[in-house]
Amino acid sequence: MSRMATFAYVGRTRSGAVKKGELSAKTRDEAVDQLRKQSVVVTSLEEKKGGAGGFKISLGSGLTDKDLVVFTRQFGTMINAGLPLVQCLEILSTQSENKVLRETIGEVKTQVEAGSTFSDALRRFPKVFDDLYVNLVHAGEVGGLLDTILTRLAQYIEKAMKLKGQIKSAMVYPMTIMGVAVAVITILMLFVIPIFAKMFLELSGGKVALPGPTQIVIDISNAFIAYWYIILGAIVGTIVGIKKYYGTVQGRKVIDTLLLKLPVVGDLIRKASVAKFTRTLGTLLSSGVPLLDGMTICAKTSGNKVIEETLISARQSISGGKTIADPLAASGVFPKMVTHMIAVGESTGALDSMLGKIADFYEDEVDQAVASLTALLEPAMMVFLGVVIGFIVIAMYLPIFKMASAIG
Repeated sequence: MSRMATFAYVGRTRSGAVKKGELSAKTRDEAVDQLRKQSVVVTSLEEKKGGAGGFKISLGSGLTDKDLVVFTRQFGTMINAGLPLVQCLEILSTQSENKVLRETIGEVKTQVEAGSTFSDALRRFPKVFDDLYVNLVHAGEVGGLLDTILTRLAQYIEKAMKLKGQIKSAMVYPMTIMGVAVAVITILMLFVIPIFAKMFLELSGGKVALPGPTQIVIDISNAFIAYWYIILGAIVGTIVGIKKYYGTVQGRKVIDTLLLKLPVVGDLIRKASVAKFTRTLGTLLSSGVPLLDGMTICAKTSGNKVIEETLISARQSISGGKTIADPLAASGVFPKMVTHMIAVGESTGALDSMLGKIADFYEDEVDQAVASLTALLEPAMMVFLGVVIGFIVIAMYLPIFKMASAIG
């Protein structure tokens, strides 16, 4: 999709009044066309650098799922109350607390006033409104059920937020412990161990050999001090290299495959992916989005390359006349219970309802998997931290015990 640009314009209305303002469009011709639809004759049109459609909206970082849920619920309530679409957007563009969302809604309102449908206007801002959001809104517009679809969409985003939050919560504790461990070990190696090493050297005069563990710790400390920039560079380089590799198609496939095969973590990722897929597809189908379009959206939003390729392959099989359950079962990625329940849903004509039940079940499974992962990681991290710090402390005290016994 082409980058949106912001144009500053000066023109005259039919009454001859001068009108100035800004609007977003992909090209100058599109901007002129929008103004023509508003009965404005353009006298000056210049593209602004860093416009809302390009720089501001592409930030995306200032927008949270919670902001989107609040906007969607408020918008659905206003539509249900009978307020005109443009008036709803006008109100929300001034009331939204998030700057990115506020500016985006303002741009959407401009597009709608220029003659675009609401879904087409949203489609111009993919960083804010993804394919799932746009397609559901389109289905609501076509079916005349926009308020109902918006309520359903808000519920979907809330459940997706909960699922994402559960996975993040499982990672907070081990990441915190690892951060503390790295910080403590770094401080010991750079500042504390050198003091002990100097003290041992002065006491022994360099004539008494230090115990093996002590010498190992001191050697590691010396390496830290002498080559800290190389170590830091290697760590940063490894992280950047993995990110770059993950950015490639092959790299993403390899890493995502490995993640699915990891013990405990892989099971959590698989269950979360199943919950997300079934919740997304169920929401799309119940809103009137065609199955093939729904599979395409699910593939794009899966978050895992292996799952994505499986869904794309399943979509191709479905377009060839097969059921949805058969290719999913053949892939080996989805559990048998999931494919069997989907098959039952297809045969009974209640696929969307069955997908919702599967999503409910696997969201509960994710809850349990997070609890299991946390229960496993907490003692493991404490043991790791205790062993490392304990080894360093004992290594530093061994020479003291040795000298004390020699004096005694």
